[in-house]
Amino acid sequence: MNTAQSSRLKPKHQRLVLALIALAVLIAAGLLAAYALRSQASYFYLPEQMRDDPPEIGQAVRLGGMVQEGSLRTMADGVTVAFTVTGREASAIPVRFTGILPDLFVEGSGVVAEGRLGPDGIFVADNLLAKHDENYVPRELEGMSEHQAAEMAEETTVGLQ
Repeated sequence: MNTAQSSRLKPKHQRLVLALIALAVLIAAGLLAAYALRSQASYFYLPEQMRDDPPEIGQAVRLGGMVQEGSLRTMADGVTVAFTVTGREASAIPVRFTGILPDLFVEGSGVVAEGRLGPDGIFVADNLLAKHDENYVPRELEGMSEHQAAEMAEETTVGLQ
């Protein structure tokens, strides 16, 4: 018997070794992706949750709730706004945002603020997402009948073709 032939792996064993190597590579890639995405995850907090169990200072999170009536203030620079987000309970989180407010953003409406909790307890938002209820009608369509709104929608889509 030739020693060179006997030290060689059988094809069955070669496939098994290749399958194990491929599995190890897939597991390593998954762990690497999970580690990379760990710092990019953005958790969602309600005001009650943020009050009771706040995230780490500087961790990217989302804060969702209602804009408290009478809390919206524009700062001296004219671009920064401060307001308070409330939840179901008597919890309120102060928020500061610099930028252009969404059209639907008003006091008493729903909002999701993306940002970070600062060391002073103020949530500094990088982005605001205004929420509306199911009865929302765009300003352009207010006061129109359903037929008039359908005609207007048809006219705008004809121009795009």
